[in-house]
Amino acid sequence: MRTIEAYTEEIDDIDAAAEELFAQVSGFELAANSLAILFAEEDTDYPELYARLSRHWDFPVIGCTAMAILSGKKGYCRGGISLLILTADDCRFTVGITGELKRDSYRDEIARLYNELKAQDKDEVKLGLCYFGIAVKDQELSGSNLLAALDAAVNGLPLYGGAASDNLDFTGYRVFCNGTAVRDGLVLALISGNVSPRFLRINSVEHTASFSYEITRAENNVIYRLGNDSFVDTLKKEGMRVDKEDMMAAYILSPFVITVDCDGNGDRIEAARILATLDLENGSGSFLGVMPEGAALGIGLLNREDVCHSVETAFERIFDEIGKSGGEYSALLCSSCSARFLALMNDPAVEAQTYLGRLPEGLSLSGYYAYGECCPVQGEKTGKEYNMFHNFTFSILAL
Repeated sequence: MRTIEAYTEEIDDIDAAAEELFAQVSGFELAANSLAILFAEEDTDYPELYARLSRHWDFPVIGCTAMAILSGKKGYCRGGISLLILTADDCRFTVGITGELKRDSYRDEIARLYNELKAQDKDEVKLGLCYFGIAVKDQELSGSNLLAALDAAVNGLPLYGGAASDNLDFTGYRVFCNGTAVRDGLVLALISGNVSPRFLRINSVEHTASFSYEITRAENNVIYRLGNDSFVDTLKKEGMRVDKEDMMAAYILSPFVITVDCDGNGDRIEAARILATLDLENGSGSFLGVMPEGAALGIGLLNREDVCHSVETAFERIFDEIGKSGGEYSALLCSSCSARFLALMNDPAVEAQTYLGRLPEGLSLSGYYAYGECCPVQGEKTGKEYNMFHNFTFSILAL
């Protein structure tokens, strides 16, 4: 597989944006099969952009909106459009997108999409790339819901991607597939053939507060009771904020941490979750991921130093693995949590500074800040990889 990256700051003049992207990949020779992964700020007219791109290219394009972009060439980019082209004679790319997903039908719709794509390629699928929108405000579907539905359909296939993001207004995010842009939908690309993906996920939460309770009543992504008290009453008892319903901004740097049991085989995975809203009438709290009954709930402390340390560790490890592979890898896809972005507001370029000037020759990098990350993670006991929805992480896929 070979790759090339392009980036433009232009979003107002779509013709000019397309021409800039074309110019940057001019002379790059395409193989038999190609795929483009595109991240763009929310004001981009994506359908119009695809119309321009498709006049020159007949390969599929997938992606999503992004509150900020990570580029291998430019580093940190607050806006603009990023494009990564993957091309190979010995890999195949099959893509599709759902419609707007609803609570009563999302499982069937996601399974239908996967089965439809899998039927188009009889070879063994090695990887799924997925980007999706999550209903942050009304909490219809959490990121965990969507990933769990996809994980059930793909039967062990590793999945990488994340949730579309916007300028923190939670109204402008969309996912893209060819000429289609959908808000609360899911786009999926299956990759088969000669590809060997490697994954790396680094948790930002290195310190926790003296806050630990058992979740005694929960449903999906909503916690009703901790121990003998309601969720809201427990926060009050601990002297924490409960003065309004929309609490994401108040708790974005104080993630709630749970330990998840996997498959009943003794494997355990620690995950962090963002508190989105409080219901002050029934005393519950809604999160961006599933909160299982019986889990121990703590609260983490996120700071700039931990974020910087985690991304440095991530790139040290992935560069080491790539070096040992003998140059077989040509692309890095990255996703970083929006909470990390907020923790770095005084210097948001610090994550990109970790890799700028250090990328090996021929290695492209493209990434974005997400409202949640999708990346396989190893269980503590067996080492088995589980597809999981994350918050507060930095993740890397090497291809």
